[in-house]
Amino acid sequence: MIRNKSQTSVGFIGLGNMGSNMAQHLINKGHQLVVYDVFPEAMTAMADKGAVIAQSPADLAHRCDRIISMLPTCAHVKQVYCGDNGVLSKVKSGTLLIDSSTIDPQTSQEVCKASQSKGAVFMDAPVSGAVPAARAATLTFMVGGNASEVEAIRELLLCMGKNVIHCGAVGSGAAAKICNNMMLAISMIGTSETLNLAKRLGLDPKLMTQILNVSSGRSWSSEVYNPVPGIGENLPAGNDYNGGFMTRLITKDLGLAQTAATRANAPTPLGTLSHQLFRLMLNNGYSSKDFSSVYKFIQEFDDKRMIP
Repeated sequence: MIRNKSQTSVGFIGLGNMGSNMAQHLINKGHQLVVYDVFPEAMTAMADKGAVIAQSPADLAHRCDRIISMLPTCAHVKQVYCGDNGVLSKVKSGTLLIDSSTIDPQTSQEVCKASQSKGAVFMDAPVSGAVPAARAATLTFMVGGNASEVEAIRELLLCMGKNVIHCGAVGSGAAAKICNNMMLAISMIGTSETLNLAKRLGLDPKLMTQILNVSSGRSWSSEVYNPVPGIGENLPAGNDYNGGFMTRLITKDLGLAQTAATRANAPTPLGTLSHQLFRLMLNNGYSSKDFSSVYKFIQEFDDKRMIP
């Protein structure tokens, strides 16, 4: 059973770089928001903007009949929904549960099954666009669930984004997202290698970017999220690669893609190499840096002649 749009609060769990921006748009659109995060300071920041703080995922579930989560890993999703004092311990029948985390399809399906046993409706709705799109409310949501259930949350999702794409059954949104992020990682490495090579050949990276963006080499990484400091505005590259989409998260997503590829018996040679490169970055101090810092990493290792 799906509830009609009610006047009760919307819950939001996970107030990191992405979630805090998404939650802010819900407040801006007039939704009464109840929030939870493991970091009290993140909840306090949202409370200062009008949100109500929950004491736990269970407390939040007791207050809300529409709940959105944006969490780092599969383990976090399982804990928030199925753990002690988790959402499902207090969820109301008919509650719409919308998980925007990037996780594997199997985890989405497992949490969906557990939610159904409580009479709740779970959908996976991961996003594309990174922090700039979260900040600008231009995210793309890839949603897995029943078509009527997807329609029931469309208006809510469009408070935070501009595209809502129904991908199929629960788990299909997660599948689409890990495929997208594998492509994202590959293209970011390719853009970074290209601009480093251009610099080595005496070309200005800004000029080379201009050429790429009106030529066949154009990509989101070159045009919207350029990895070279000083080219794009308000990008992590211009802030010593702080903020944005952390390297440890793209590495996690590539790991999910590799696991899925193994299960599907699908060859992903560039995805595999990308995973190895980002894992190498984790071991060299880049874990908390934005993933576009692969440009800096390639430059440093090129200077040391440590990359063949």
